[in-house]
Amino acid sequence: MKITALAPQKHDPDRVSVFLDGAFRMGLSAEVALAAGLRVGQAVDEARLAELERRDRAWQAREAALRLLAVRPRSAAELVRRLRMKGYEPEIGQEVVARLRELGMVDDAAFAGTLVRDRVRLRPQGARRLASELRAKGVDEETARTAIRETMAGEETDERELARRAAEKWRPREGEEPARARRRLHGYLARRGFDPDVIREVLDDAAPDETDG
Repeated sequence: MKITALAPQKHDPDRVSVFLDGAFRMGLSAEVALAAGLRVGQAVDEARLAELERRDRAWQAREAALRLLAVRPRSAAELVRRLRMKGYEPEIGQEVVARLRELGMVDDAAFAGTLVRDRVRLRPQGARRLASELRAKGVDEETARTAIRETMAGEETDERELARRAAEKWRPREGEEPARARRRLHGYLARRGFDPDVIREVLDDAAPDETDG
């Protein structure tokens, strides 16, 4: 088989149509076609065509990954998972994400630090809740712990201060009994992953137990 034409596609200038022996065979990204050195008159076999199709599939996955990263940073595992959801084969997704990591475009440590910093500044949460959220997004435990520790140090805060800030945003219901308000505040802070000892300390300041003493 020989390539008889390489024509830009009308509706997508980033892709070309490849014609073999006068008939359309496949579409490829212009980048893939250029990198492969395709030219009119070149002989190709089925193995070569299969490899070109695989390269093009990887190119499409990379473009999809870049669009996802343009929305917000993502962990490597999260990005592989999203590509799989879009129909890309796991090995293609892993290959693409590995390359993006090499280029510094995917960095789990930086991603974890950004997420923790956002939570610390805008939505105070405890270390356990932060670690759980990071694990759910595919960040390994050690990277998560390091990000939490270093970010809190960098923000000059700790779990007690974050719990106090969270409690300041909480309000009892009108006419609510103090004991009930205290229980609800306890649940509010617990759901945000604060340590039980920290919760008790904050409760004593924000909603003291009137039955004591």
